[in-house]
Amino acid sequence: MFAFSLTIFWGACLLFLVQPLIARFILPWFGGGPAVWTTCMLFFQVLLLGGYAYAHYSISRLTPRRQVITHLCLLALAVALLPITPGDQWKPADGTHAAGHILLLLLACLGLPYLVLSATGPLLQ
Repeated sequence: MFAFSLTIFWGACLLFLVQPLIARFILPWFGGGPAVWTTCMLFFQVLLLGGYAYAHYSISRLTPRRQVITHLCLLALAVALLPITPGDQWKPADGTHAAGHILLLLLACLGLPYLVLSATGPLLQ
């Protein structure tokens, strides 16, 4: 019981720590305006909802054994995609649409790890 509680706690901590971390990392690339923060928060809220939807689907449609196998495979794939910090190739060129570029950058760099981590808490409960 304690292990489940600890896992859920650390998962939630990681979810909410990565948001300002990655937003502050890319903020200078896009001029530091409020649109960067707003776009990042939109991305994280949508992915959090997606993780909850995946957890709901998994609980309602899959057997417990299939849930474990599916989630462990997704976790392994997410770990394989680490680190989550974007490289210099993601820096925008002048004249690009900032919101679309930010969403694509975040999706490519930390989409799957964030989605899987957001589903871990509901699946363990």
